[in-house]
Amino acid sequence: MGQAPRPARAVQARAGHPDGRLRRAGGGVKSTVRRRWELAAGGSSDLFDLVDAGSADLVAAALTGLPEQRRRAVGGELTEWFKTRRSTFWGSGRGTALAVAVVGCLPTAAQAAAILTRRTVTVDGDRAARLVRVVAAERGIDWLPELARRLADKLARDAWIGHWRFVAALLPADAAPPTGERFVELWVQSLASPDRRRGAPVPLLDRLRNDPLLAALLPRLFEIDGIGAPMMFDEVHTDWESRHRHVLPTALARLAADGVVDRAALLDGAVGRLLRGDRPAALRAFTVLLHELAPSAQEVAARATGYLRLLADAPAPVAVMAQKALRALPDPEPEAVLAASREVLLRPDKALVRGQLAWLDRLARRHPDRVAQIAEVIAVAAGHPAVDVRDRAAALTARHGPAPAVAGPVPAGGDTAPAVAVARGDDLPHPGPPAPAPAPITDLDELTEEVAALVGTEHRGEPFDRILDGLVRLAPTDGPRLRAALDPVLARRHWAWAAEHQWDPCCLCGLVSDLLETAGEPRPAVPQRGRWAALLAAVRRTGPQGPPRELVVTDPRVPAPHALLRARLAEVGHHLGEPGHAGLLAAPTSANGALDPLALLERLTALGERQPWRWDLTQALLRLPPGVDDTLAGKAEALRTPAGDRLAAWLRAGGLPDPVARVVPLARRPRKVGYDWQHDQLPPRRIAVELRPPAGYPDPYGLLTVDPPPMETDHATWARMWPSVLPHHLGVVAAYVLPQVTAAADLDRRDGALVLPLLAECGGAGGPAVDVALAYGLGARHGADRVAALDALLGLAATGRLDAAGVGARLGDLVAGNLVKLTRAVEPLRDAAGAGAPLSVWRLTAAALPPLLAAATPPRGLPDLLTLAAETATATGARVEVPGLAEVAGRGGTSRVVTEARRLHRALTAG
Repeated sequence: MGQAPRPARAVQARAGHPDGRLRRAGGGVKSTVRRRWELAAGGSSDLFDLVDAGSADLVAAALTGLPEQRRRAVGGELTEWFKTRRSTFWGSGRGTALAVAVVGCLPTAAQAAAILTRRTVTVDGDRAARLVRVVAAERGIDWLPELARRLADKLARDAWIGHWRFVAALLPADAAPPTGERFVELWVQSLASPDRRRGAPVPLLDRLRNDPLLAALLPRLFEIDGIGAPMMFDEVHTDWESRHRHVLPTALARLAADGVVDRAALLDGAVGRLLRGDRPAALRAFTVLLHELAPSAQEVAARATGYLRLLADAPAPVAVMAQKALRALPDPEPEAVLAASREVLLRPDKALVRGQLAWLDRLARRHPDRVAQIAEVIAVAAGHPAVDVRDRAAALTARHGPAPAVAGPVPAGGDTAPAVAVARGDDLPHPGPPAPAPAPITDLDELTEEVAALVGTEHRGEPFDRILDGLVRLAPTDGPRLRAALDPVLARRHWAWAAEHQWDPCCLCGLVSDLLETAGEPRPAVPQRGRWAALLAAVRRTGPQGPPRELVVTDPRVPAPHALLRARLAEVGHHLGEPGHAGLLAAPTSANGALDPLALLERLTALGERQPWRWDLTQALLRLPPGVDDTLAGKAEALRTPAGDRLAAWLRAGGLPDPVARVVPLARRPRKVGYDWQHDQLPPRRIAVELRPPAGYPDPYGLLTVDPPPMETDHATWARMWPSVLPHHLGVVAAYVLPQVTAAADLDRRDGALVLPLLAECGGAGGPAVDVALAYGLGARHGADRVAALDALLGLAATGRLDAAGVGARLGDLVAGNLVKLTRAVEPLRDAAGAGAPLSVWRLTAAALPPLLAAATPPRGLPDLLTLAAETATATGARVEVPGLAEVAGRGGTSRVVTEARRLHRALTAG
């Protein structure tokens, strides 16, 4: 007999069903008619298969015509089914199907929101809203607006823009939209990221004219802290070449000119936002908005009180904007200007202070009756830290009034005399030995707290040796209680630790999560040959080429120290729960990761005849201080165990030797075919460091063989774990973290240089990798990274291990080659001199100046560096001539470069 026809496909084809071409969902897609019958009859597993497959259209079709009572029953099963999949990430496809099923089955908006507000659920914006509205209309429910408001109130910081579009599309057109911070922030993000799937995007100006949310959300732009930074997006056209800068403030100014929005409200809102303050990057949008609005003299005069407050208190770019607006007024109030000037002239921003001095000079000529009062205010700048500002203030004071008295030490005779700088060197306290490591974890409650701190935040850069040691100690003896204590902690972990991030070759999140999820479970009699064994086997197999390696790095993007971390995690996971191991051999005894050799010998003695774990012992040996120790080697050999013999051989060989370092240039990769956005963001060249083992050393772990990775390599926060792997090899660790530090300067990445203070805690020789890392760190884009470079510089100087001339030479070459901005580096160097390292700063600046003085075009910041060099040379009594300085000082003219070069030249040749 012939097989019966299948009407479902014909029905789908006739209906033009968008998923008619789909043939598989889970175990196979059945016809819509059959699924409706099974749902009505009590079966719901096929519906869940459709949800799991992301077939949102088929879910909507399967629910069509289902009785309300049956829908509620399916809704209860759906809720229980979702609870079993809490760790699942619901991408836009599956999340959309889940949203359709939730709205089509659950009875209330609160129950629907309980699922759709989960951070693991994302939906496909407008498409999800369209399907949900169809299901709601067919079902006859009216709580979609309530659902939208509940979702808007629960928008997470990492919510996807598609999720916001879903919420916004569910809002009624005649109702007031939510105005919560996250809803407004995602509205701004939606303006910056139009949906390109529907053809060429509409220009922002036209979208704003027709945006129903504009009137309600526009005032919130001036109230939410930090929102100014995402407001500074560009609009890129379809050809990817034409780009409109800061298009949102420009569009708002156009709308104000057209009468769509209130111009006065924009002016008041921008000035008020600037008065309340924020991060400088977040305030720039409002200074741009004021620039685009171009307020008239009348509008500025009406807000003069606010502008004067900005002049005195706001960040430098905002204060400069206020200064320009106020100076354009035809007749400002002199008393108010003088009152604000007393505060402005004490600010460290030289451009702002010079502009204020010029304004006061003009004010004195316009108001001769107030010249004495104005001269008194100008004299406030006589104590400014910038030498050129002090000179200008002195000249103006002499022009408009008597010179101010200079405070100084009074000799015994009673006559005043200028203070004389006393030659000195660095005055930094020695940091002393590294702090001892915290005591091992032997209490279950303490281990639970440490695990909660580890997985409860996004930060993933701290060593977790103490947690691993605690797991090894407690898992064999207290497994059930350990499992019961960790389960609720892992259920609340941050999404960043939820699973392995496939785009990050260094990601350890999956390994750590698996390790914590299996800790305390009953251990089988024969170790399972699962993921842990496979990872260990991959690490130990012979490399395809080159010298034999005991540690094989399968991914060239993963540095050898990180591969060792991965091998140790796999080893702990493979052996976790084995009795007889009282903690890890490699657990450090110092806070910087170092291990006392006597402590390791005691641990091996306590281990007895039991074999230590391979990579645990390897890491322990790498944490020992370098150098030959025959006495301790003899004691280790007396143990008569393979581990004791291995320790003895390590101690007699002196540990890991120092590598051979070579500075190499690194060029940007070739452009790919078509538009290559990533290529355009890369610097044209970079300075890198290559390491090779010394002659005759086989380098079994590959730790001394470092090739510079491509420029786009990003090790994120994992690099902060590497100093604890090699705590006595400063130069080696510096070569590994150098790409991350470099990117903080030439790619403007955030937090790339935060590893530098950890480098300063490492022992051993530095070398060119440390010099290059500090030079790039001083020129980092973000202030926190420059502060980290400053801390590292002071830490190395305090221990006498800073090669100031080497760092300065690298900095000079980088600035002369347009690879680092000198204006960023001057501030931390000035802070270093003020913190007690004037001699180190002088040596650094003296080494950096020759290539900068020889440059065809003086780089920005060179006058400030010359001023700093003159101050530190005077303070330290330096009398060493800087190559090229005399030629620049002998030029004619009064440019700042020539003026400051003369000042430094006089300081070096005085006496």
